[in-house]
Amino acid sequence: MRHPKLDPARYLPMTPKQVAARGWDAVDVVFVTGDAYVDHPSFAMAVLGRLLESEGYRVAILSQPDWRSCEPWRQFGKPRLCFAISAGNMDSMVNHYTANRKVRNDDAYSPGGEIGRRPDRATAVYCQRAREAFKGVPIVAGGVEASLRRLAHYDYWSDKVRRSVVMDSKADLVVFGMGERTLLEIVRRLAAGQTVEQLRDLRGVAYRLGGNEWARLRARWSAGPGTGSGEGRGTNHAPEQTCPAPDTSLTCPANWPTIELPSYEEVAADRRKFAEMTRVAHLETNPYSARRLVQPHGPEAVVVNPPAMPLSEAEMDRVYALSYQRYPHPDYGDRTIPAFEVVKDSIQIVRGCFGGCTFCSITAHEGRIIQSRSARSIRDEIRRMVGDPDFKGIVSDLGGPTANMYRMNCTRPEVRAKCRRLSCIHPTICKLLNTDHGPLVELMRAARQERGVKKVFIASGVRMDLARRSEVYMNELVRHHVGGHLKVAPEHVDPDVLCLMKKPSIDEFEAFARQFARLSAAVGKKQYLVPYFIAGHPGCGLNEMIRLAEFLKRTGYRPEQVQDFYPTPFDIATCMYYTGIDPMTGQEVHVAKGARQRRLQRALLQFFVPERYYEVREALIEAGRQDLIGDGPECLIPARPPRGAKTPPTRMARPRAEGPGAVGYRPHRKTSRRRDRR
Repeated sequence: MRHPKLDPARYLPMTPKQVAARGWDAVDVVFVTGDAYVDHPSFAMAVLGRLLESEGYRVAILSQPDWRSCEPWRQFGKPRLCFAISAGNMDSMVNHYTANRKVRNDDAYSPGGEIGRRPDRATAVYCQRAREAFKGVPIVAGGVEASLRRLAHYDYWSDKVRRSVVMDSKADLVVFGMGERTLLEIVRRLAAGQTVEQLRDLRGVAYRLGGNEWARLRARWSAGPGTGSGEGRGTNHAPEQTCPAPDTSLTCPANWPTIELPSYEEVAADRRKFAEMTRVAHLETNPYSARRLVQPHGPEAVVVNPPAMPLSEAEMDRVYALSYQRYPHPDYGDRTIPAFEVVKDSIQIVRGCFGGCTFCSITAHEGRIIQSRSARSIRDEIRRMVGDPDFKGIVSDLGGPTANMYRMNCTRPEVRAKCRRLSCIHPTICKLLNTDHGPLVELMRAARQERGVKKVFIASGVRMDLARRSEVYMNELVRHHVGGHLKVAPEHVDPDVLCLMKKPSIDEFEAFARQFARLSAAVGKKQYLVPYFIAGHPGCGLNEMIRLAEFLKRTGYRPEQVQDFYPTPFDIATCMYYTGIDPMTGQEVHVAKGARQRRLQRALLQFFVPERYYEVREALIEAGRQDLIGDGPECLIPARPPRGAKTPPTRMARPRAEGPGAVGYRPHRKTSRRRDRR
């Protein structure tokens, strides 16, 4: 019998031939994605496509189309309801370029890791091609890229403030956040004959207002309850003010309180206006208390409705019980999808994160309210995995954005409805937060007892300050769920930098490390922590990085994987990077900019690597810390260069920010081509 993963009929159709094989004369929704089609619940096109399919809609997947013409968008014929468009599981610019703006060598979401299969800023390009292919067909954009660009935003790759993706893509609607409930309602109402203009009351959508319409609505909204105006727009709301409950969890009534943000032109010209926009936007991310945001762009405006409500447990269970094949589409043949190989045997048990780290986009996209699946739903998924002849008995991860927030939420719903706190655990763990690890411990025990399961690992990062509150959880984790190494993310040691990150003190990491070592020794296991640290984060200069290097020297950690701070749209830390201002306090923040400063900070994280010797020496001399150069026990590097030390380049070439064929900057040359020296 042929393996089911080889049967295209079990997947959503990717070609006109596969559409015809189903007996369809047309499709309702064409889902356009920048990723390879993997029918697994870790991939957005599979989740959303299968959800629409379960409601009886005909969905075709247009995966990684050639964007140089609109012909691929026409291959399924005119969709009856809409195009649903996403750049993929990653922002296309992050997918293409490293934190140093260099072109990546591979694409984890493409067959064989092949690069060049999606354009820069794919959301806007895909929407434009859809409009060219069939005029009048509604275009609904979504995904991480669209979500983080719903307002005017700093674009690291072009080093400027860009307009909202709503304006640049010309999509009829942009769905931000996790889109199951919102997209399903959009499709239902389009099928019922409503226009896209009638869908503007939905939560979790952003849309464009033309000049005339914006002028009319501006007067009405300015007179409505809770609307900010003038200098410091959006700042005149009492923190305890809450919005009225909508008629349903899906909609945002016309009289909903509205805040007018500084315009695109203002935030592009004035960094304090940009910081103010960022502050207000982040304070309006709690779906229970968020107000509508509107941002003028010239004579027009972008409207951002309050976020969609979190999914209930029953809704989460339904989403993960859909008929996924858990494999890439068979049309890819033997070509592997690297991102799939990482998650193919993993199980997501939660969504959201209440950590609120300023450099992380998870909270901005998935929300800070934890949404958990039932234990029964998770065990059912494990049983489906066990039924796969390729399953080896190893569940590679039982987690989500973090490993240990399962079923943790605010214990006072009436307080949650008013709360504007951006992190439930910084600067301290909120006394109203349920931090009970009991349900998670029961789930871990049940998972590893399932027939056919040999091992269940925890590969998602563990939130250490929460884990330390439960000795039982730590025992279960150390005894049964660590595969030799456990990922944790202290990120830094300097208290001021950690405060800007919204991360706990380094004391939490050291206490966790001692507890982990003690419990590992008690069960006779040699297990190690893999701590992640960031170089170049706002607030971090050479002195702060030297403190981190000294900590690594003292503790013996030798990080192989080093993270450079990557300014991604919408994040608070990105605002700090661009403006030099902490938007939440208005205080000035030191920012390391330029290739040289970033290079020196990264080198300090790996001071023990011989190739980094001269860069570390340069950093120490610049900071006036020559006392750390020598042969003493406290020194970071020896006085003499070790074997393998490499002289740093005299000039750091800066790649062009745009295009897959980016090359190093060559001063005084009219083109990127090297001149003929003859």
